Amino acid sequence: MDVRIGFFVLVVLGTLGTSSARQLPHNLEALNCPEQVYVVRNDKVCTLCKEYATMALDYLSENKTKTEIIVLLHLSCSQLHAFKAECVILVDHYAPLFFNEISSIQPGEFCKKVDLCQKVAIISSQIKEDSCEFCQNTVSELMDKLKDPDTQMDIIQLLLKACNSMQNYVKKLATGARPLRCMD
Repeated sequence: MDVRIGFFVLVVLGTLGTSSARQLPHNLEALNCPEQVYVVRNDKVCTLCKEYATMALDYLSENKTKTEIIVLLHLSCSQLHAFKAECVILVDHYAPLFFNEISSIQPGEFCKKVDLCQKVAIISSQIKEDSCEFCQNTVSELMDKLKDPDTQMDIIQLLLKACNSMQNYVKKLATGARPLRCMD
């Protein structure tokens, strides 16, 4: 049982500790990066996220776990002497709602929301019937993707990687255009 709680805490802390490019400074000079920057997109991270999220959700869906959590919350309420009754009422009201919400979470969607899996663009199955609308949707998705700081960071890193294979002055030109603002 202690291993499961430790595992759950580890998953929660790992999820809270993740960061995305949105949290990075927009100016690359502020990053103090070495000259060579390598991009690594690891699908294993996505797979592991889905596996651990599934395990955590399975653990939280067990009746024994739910009961233990509610008992711990009630014990915590007893520490709030003056507000014990109100606390117990809140726990009894919101705990079932919490567990209901947890049961509706899909591991894949959860991992996408915490930026551990890439989002896949939706492609219309009616390409031939309404090619104009398909084209507009495609351009709209592309514009949204180009506005995404993660994509902008990927573009910069790919440019730097390409420049590594060329002469140093080309690399300086690419890094001189650092404040890359796609579609502002």
